[in-house]
Amino acid sequence: MDAPYDSRPDTHEHIANVRALLLGAAGDLTRRAHVHDRSKLEDPERATFDVVTPKLKALTYGSDEYAESLREMGGALEHHYAHNDHHPEHHADGIEGMTLLQVLEMLCDWIAACRRHDDGDIHHSIEINGARFGYGPELAGLLHRTVDALLARELAL
Repeated sequence: MDAPYDSRPDTHEHIANVRALLLGAAGDLTRRAHVHDRSKLEDPERATFDVVTPKLKALTYGSDEYAESLREMGGALEHHYAHNDHHPEHHADGIEGMTLLQVLEMLCDWIAACRRHDDGDIHHSIEINGARFGYGPELAGLLHRTVDALLARELAL
């Protein structure tokens, strides 16, 4: 008679596979954390960001004035998007062409950018960006819940 099936070896293998995938994702996020926006530190981006960033801080995200300041950045902003894949503008099909890891970096970028503005509100920015980048309520909800989890974790530290 055959011995009864013991699921533990298969479960251990499954756990090891998930662990390897999560550690790979964590490694990618660690790399992203270390190289985030480095292109801003050198020209052609730096000179433009030196001039425009102080202006942007005083403007409300999503306003006409904010959009005009972005247009003034021209080639420097195009260069930035071309060299930083956490921006929807980097991808031919926008946010739909991004991975979850790129989206997480993008969301962290949005949170940090909101902190530069006196009236910054990440939850409001998520809604504005839904119209800007064409995502729906499912992704918006995921982004809102992720922000809440990130900020709760930050407060717990």
